Amino acid sequence: MNASATKALRRDLDVIQRWIAPGSRVLDLGCGDGTLLANLRDNKQVNGYGLEISPDQITTCIGKGLNVIDQNLNDGLDNFADKSFDVVVMTQALQTMHAPHEVLKEMLRVGKECIVTFPNFGHWKARWHLASRGRMPVSDLLPYEWYDTPNIHFCTFKDFEILCRDLGIRIQQRQVVAMHPVSRLLKGLRPNLFGDTAIYHLSQ
Repeated sequence: MNASATKALRRDLDVIQRWIAPGSRVLDLGCGDGTLLANLRDNKQVNGYGLEISPDQITTCIGKGLNVIDQNLNDGLDNFADKSFDVVVMTQALQTMHAPHEVLKEMLRVGKECIVTFPNFGHWKARWHLASRGRMPVSDLLPYEWYDTPNIHFCTFKDFEILCRDLGIRIQQRQVVAMHPVSRLLKGLRPNLFGDTAIYHLSQ
């Protein structure tokens, strides 16, 4: 594996790359500029496809030689057959979906497994901001005002795990990313309070 390429990845993407087996068939939902897919192709020899709706991001993906499809995730994944991918990935986008529970079910229909990452809205900084200022938090983690945020479904780690239980989804692995040094020390004890980002590896 190319160590320098791995170090260049965002923390959650680095974890995802380590969880995906070499040679896997991967579908990346909301693939952005294709950073994850390019690294998986170069370091894990995956056969990957990305879905994206931003024309600029699609152009960037094509420039990297990636297979990318212009598709709105809220319209579903009906164009993909059951279990046609080994892993379906969605990073930092589940909370922007109109129906996150339906998206999860579709991901596990199309893929044998799925990996999702999302920001933790139960993080202590968000709680402190709301309690002390009486306003919705705006931070590096949540850099939007309440009226223009793409995040329409706010959840915590606990909320997500209850949803997985209700849908009969098995949590194979979970990792918590924390940026603040103190939070990194405490995230293992209280992940719902000190974790910035959740990374879940799921199956049925």
